[in-house]
Amino acid sequence: MRRSNARPPAFDPDSASSMDASKPQLRPPPARLSFASRISSPGPKNHRTGIRIFLATAAAAAVLLCLLHVYRSSGSSKFGIIVDGGSTGSRIHVFGYTNRQGALPVLDFGVMASMKASPGLSAYSGDPEGAGRSLVELLEFGKARVPRDQWGETEIRLMATAGLRLLDAGVAERILDSCRKVLRSSGFQFQDDWATVISVHGNIVAGSDEGIYAWVAANYALGSLGGDPGKTTGIIELGGASAQVTFVSSEPLSPEFSHVLNFGETTYNLYSHSFLHLGQNVAYESLHELLSSRVLKSSAESQQEPIYRDPCTPRGYSHSVESLKLSAGVLNSRTEYRPVAHATGNFSECRSASLELLQKEKDKCLHQSCYLGSALMPKLHGRLLATENFFYTAKFFGLGPTSFLSDLMLAGEQFCGEDWLKLKGNYHSTDEDDLLRYCFSSAYIVALLHDSLGIALDEKRIGFANQVGGIPLDWALGAFIMQKMPKQSPEHSGWITAIVGNDSSILSLFLVPSVLIMTAWTVSKWKKPQLKTIYDLEKGRYIIRQVNR
Repeated sequence: MRRSNARPPAFDPDSASSMDASKPQLRPPPARLSFASRISSPGPKNHRTGIRIFLATAAAAAVLLCLLHVYRSSGSSKFGIIVDGGSTGSRIHVFGYTNRQGALPVLDFGVMASMKASPGLSAYSGDPEGAGRSLVELLEFGKARVPRDQWGETEIRLMATAGLRLLDAGVAERILDSCRKVLRSSGFQFQDDWATVISVHGNIVAGSDEGIYAWVAANYALGSLGGDPGKTTGIIELGGASAQVTFVSSEPLSPEFSHVLNFGETTYNLYSHSFLHLGQNVAYESLHELLSSRVLKSSAESQQEPIYRDPCTPRGYSHSVESLKLSAGVLNSRTEYRPVAHATGNFSECRSASLELLQKEKDKCLHQSCYLGSALMPKLHGRLLATENFFYTAKFFGLGPTSFLSDLMLAGEQFCGEDWLKLKGNYHSTDEDDLLRYCFSSAYIVALLHDSLGIALDEKRIGFANQVGGIPLDWALGAFIMQKMPKQSPEHSGWITAIVGNDSSILSLFLVPSVLIMTAWTVSKWKKPQLKTIYDLEKGRYIIRQVNR
């Protein structure tokens, strides 16, 4: 039989599989393996690349938004306004500043401006609505110094002092209500609880906040705020109706006099107290009541006109009946005569009478030490600055910031001993009412600082000043600084607070992109397909399938 030269039939995969299905190929053809690999890789790779791009873009946007906000908030100029409702007049203070995250505000002293309007709010006790009207001129001054487009963002606060604290609470509240009406319509940002009497808490009238604000202003100006408590400077203010004393004390104090301040990581334990009625103007009136009360009883018995010696007024000055403001308690005594003052101009006698006034309540002292009246006061420590009427009196007598109390005493002795007509000629440009009181103020200051508080006549650690380096030592400045200080609580401390501070807007700018990034990452992990390559026996080829999670 001849061998056939016919070629074998071509290989038919379908017939092969049907003929020999029980013997599957264990190794796939190289071409099919390569094809299966190419199909399984492009999809997931492109998906992961898109997610990475999205995450990178969101992260970059978050950083950019944060940096932009920090730049804008730290670099843009802002404004704030405080109205000081003092006893002798209301003064508006306009402050320009820029914020620094987690630090003291940077004040623009080129923008700072102030204006005073007289009389004080307490003068409107019989006409509360007039108190509100008295602020209109001050508000116009403020509007002229704050750009119009920032009026709505500029906070304005009214903080009244001892003048209103001396009034009946109901009268004081009606005066504040009339001021609130005017402030609400001013165009500035205002809330009703931003018009208050300083340190009136319920039935407690303390006034210590005024001294604390002054202490903050002084140590801000001196650059010691936030530093070693032992290197801070105490403050002694002599206002019109009250005097304030504030300084760091290491002695244990009762809660009424102890005040804890935190600036950054530094804690200050402050003694602070406001001595109501011991301000220069009120003390001057109280002194005449004290002197006149001595002669009223004897005059009533003898039915003679009561005349008392006034050592705090230069010789030759004639008091008119209306010039002395005596209380109803003095005038309603058993006499039909009003006491008459005879000016004698004697510094030593005026100093003694002032000391008697300052120590009037000392017999009621319930504490270990009471240097002024019956209020607790520990021994003064460290450097001290005497401001307001201390400074104005020293300046009138030509004394510098580092002058001694002995210098003021010598100047006061000479002034009190001069004849009134001669003084008027020598100081013709000085207001007569002010000129009249410099004999008293010089003697009163020596009696307060030396005879009462124990400051030596040649003490070098006390200075008379109303500003330091061009920065005014005004309690309103201290109040403004404290309002703008970042407030950090333990539950909000940490790395986020360190980055964004306490600004809620930058916090939202930081958190929103962060949430988007986390969401995108979670979705990408959840949606990312899980693929598996298998060999289909029926079709005889590799296929790609998605595996459910």
